[in-house]
Amino acid sequence: MVDTEVNSTDFDSLSDLLARGPFAALTGAGISTDSGIPDYRGEGSPPRNPMSVNQFLSDENYRKRYWAGSHRGWLAFNQTRPNRGHVALARLESMGVVSGVITQNVDGLHIRAGSSRVVDVHGSMSSVTCQTCGQSFSRVGIERQLSALNPDIDHPDFVRMNPDGDAEVSDIESFRIPSCSICGGMLKPDVVYFGEFVPTGKFSAAKAIVAQSAGLMVLGSSLAVNTGIRLVEQARREQKPIIIVNRGATKADARATIRVEGGISEFLERIVSISV
Repeated sequence: MVDTEVNSTDFDSLSDLLARGPFAALTGAGISTDSGIPDYRGEGSPPRNPMSVNQFLSDENYRKRYWAGSHRGWLAFNQTRPNRGHVALARLESMGVVSGVITQNVDGLHIRAGSSRVVDVHGSMSSVTCQTCGQSFSRVGIERQLSALNPDIDHPDFVRMNPDGDAEVSDIESFRIPSCSICGGMLKPDVVYFGEFVPTGKFSAAKAIVAQSAGLMVLGSSLAVNTGIRLVEQARREQKPIIIVNRGATKADARATIRVEGGISEFLERIVSISV
């Protein structure tokens, strides 16, 4: 079943599915657009050429580009707040309609909205780890270090963020990058880069949420990344219903039990209203 708008969705059918037991929720960038964070592949999104993990680890100029752009975009990114969709999803978890949240986002907004069982399969922007000694640092502390190292970098009132919170930069020659305060080693944000594997423990935790649930809801993801498709395929193999809500086509539309074309916040608030 494919619907053109959230308002036209057959919520009786949705209620019947959700009555089978709690659903796992898999979220992508589309749930955070109402918070002002752009998505990756939605209408109007610019072409992306993501930095690979090998580029970051092997080339200081790539690290400079990452840290300069991320530092410039951090203030706006860190000031984003959970939106109606995040709040509704947290409420559905507290009501027992949702068993847990598996998110491909690195913004931390599900936790801040009140969701308690969250697996961030692609990591989080809130922490940074030394690649030499393994020491973990708060991103807030690293931002203070970046400001001290680069006092002439301005933070304009408006920055056009990319989906991962960074901003476009050009002159990076003089930019100074942070290092580990314990051993002087290379610092890397705790996010999964292009070409990097999702940590085994996190993916196992995500699979466990799907296995323990009556079905899977995909919310705001085009499923272009392998992580999401693997979880959808798990649900399909386990013969569990799959609900997909997104603006635009996804790679798993043909596998959906119910496919909704529409906004995530509106959809989740309707689910709350029929589940009370």
